[in-house]
Amino acid sequence: MPRTLHATAQAIQQGSLSPVEMVETCLARIEQVEPRIHAWVLVDAEGARHQALQLHEELKRGHSRGPLHGIPVGIKDIFDVHDLPTACGSRLWKQSIARHDCTVVQRLRQAGAIILGKTVTTQYASFDPPPTRNPWNVQRTPGGSSSGSAAAVAAGMCLGALGSQTGGSITRPASYCGVAGCKPTYNRVSLQGTLPLAHSMDHPGPIAPCVLDLALLLQVIAGPDPLDPECALRPVPDYRALLAGASTPPRLGRVRGLFEERASSEMRQLLDRVCATLGQAGSLITEIALPAGFGEVLERHRAVMAVEALSYHEQRLRLHPEDYDPNFTTLLREGQACSAAEYARCKEHQRQLRASMRGCFEGVDALIMPATTSAAPDARTTGDPAFNSPWSYTGLPVVSFRAGWTADQMPLAVQLVAPAWHEGELFQAAAWCERTLQVESREVPSA
Repeated sequence: MPRTLHATAQAIQQGSLSPVEMVETCLARIEQVEPRIHAWVLVDAEGARHQALQLHEELKRGHSRGPLHGIPVGIKDIFDVHDLPTACGSRLWKQSIARHDCTVVQRLRQAGAIILGKTVTTQYASFDPPPTRNPWNVQRTPGGSSSGSAAAVAAGMCLGALGSQTGGSITRPASYCGVAGCKPTYNRVSLQGTLPLAHSMDHPGPIAPCVLDLALLLQVIAGPDPLDPECALRPVPDYRALLAGASTPPRLGRVRGLFEERASSEMRQLLDRVCATLGQAGSLITEIALPAGFGEVLERHRAVMAVEALSYHEQRLRLHPEDYDPNFTTLLREGQACSAAEYARCKEHQRQLRASMRGCFEGVDALIMPATTSAAPDARTTGDPAFNSPWSYTGLPVVSFRAGWTADQMPLAVQLVAPAWHEGELFQAAAWCERTLQVESREVPSA
């Protein structure tokens, strides 16, 4: 059975694998490993089988909806899926049935993806540890908040999944679980029908086995949405066509500062090895200095997140404080303590930093740095988002992918960051790096 989305799609298009067979394979894998990993809130086996049969019949009639036709995917439980609950990790919202698909789920369905069910999110897409465990070692965290999506893809329970990032909730779980993640440019993907955390930094995006698979998923979910007036009107490039020509070594800017100071020695050594390998293969790697305002980014990011989260949750927190876990409650209390003047200063800093980051890309195609501060820590935390929050704050697109393994068999990853709206070029650079590094692929243990 193919391990990647694109190889599976090719097998389905060629007729050597059917959507029905693929769904049964995923359901069997869920039955095998889900009791250990806890990646799913709900598995809609009957609905998935029904979708698969319909899509199989379409193929028999000669109709293909494209590269996602018959591909089983998971949906983070902050996105509305028609007739399924959107619980968002809440104890009180477990029976909150969605009456419509959100825009990104509707687009996945139209492209032929099969919705397997809802994956676990940390409560309200925030910081409190989830029930999900890291597939490589159940004593380690899978990250947050797209924990279930990353773990499900890593364990082979689905071939792609929707995640979201406001701090580091695509890049970090994808990295900890050894798969690829893409946080697109802010407003590249519609937020209609999605639980907000901090409206000016929320980014839906895909998690998948490799960079090409990310591109296939983003191709479908990105683009203007009349139901979300904030969603950008920019057209979406043909990412697959761009990747077909991704043979030129990229020019990469290595950034240090925060990304070296807070990195474990293991992550610093990883990036040294990665840059040496890429440089030997023809990539031009130069040192890039971060803007002066970057030093305030973590503090400012948290303040914006706290205030904007409070704007959504304030009344409900007052009525149902028992439904809020400790770490998220702390964030909301910080939002209450933040003055309007301080929030305004943070928003101005955010605007200025977005503008000043443009200078970092002069002469380079993308920036390169560790994707996380360390390998996955223990399950009492969701990990440190310090290497991810700056890109949510500035809205720049990010692709992360596996770049090595620790001595105790845990995945390590790097991330590339590109200018706004340059996801196509980012995929090109990341795919070249992924191919060049040729990191060993391993099988998640079944027990």
